[in-house]
Amino acid sequence: MSAASRTTSNASSAAAGGYAVPGSAASSPFDVDAIIDKLLHERGGKPALRSQQLSEAEVRYLVMETREIFMSQPMLIECDAPVKLCGDVHGQYSDLLRLFDLCGYPPEANYCFLGDYVDRGRQSLETVCLLMAYKVRYPSNFFMLRGNHECSSINRIYG
Repeated sequence: MSAASRTTSNASSAAAGGYAVPGSAASSPFDVDAIIDKLLHERGGKPALRSQQLSEAEVRYLVMETREIFMSQPMLIECDAPVKLCGDVHGQYSDLLRLFDLCGYPPEANYCFLGDYVDRGRQSLETVCLLMAYKVRYPSNFFMLRGNHECSSINRIYG
């Protein structure tokens, strides 16, 4: 999916959902579309062999921006139908990419992920980074709930 096909801006996505999006793309040192393109570069190959690593600064940016968006949105989310409900990705990055290939990439489809983004799979970091990048890019069409693997006690056991 090219950057040209992602024409919806953060501001218009936020306006559509009525949520305020923290920060602006102009003030950010990172381009979320470039991060998404970097993470999607693996499509069509063996992800474990062709992993595109993000810098620590890019990961920190995604975490902080996603956190601000989560804090700005209400506890009870309202999603526009239709919405794809997805659960228990568990770091299976190639499965996540296959899911997007079959169901459509954001913003073509609305998504609500039910948690458990990490553990078990080899590419937990890529998985959660792609999900956070989509959350930053499309805050009103892409939702992420916290599962039991996103709490410190489970994470301490499974990594």
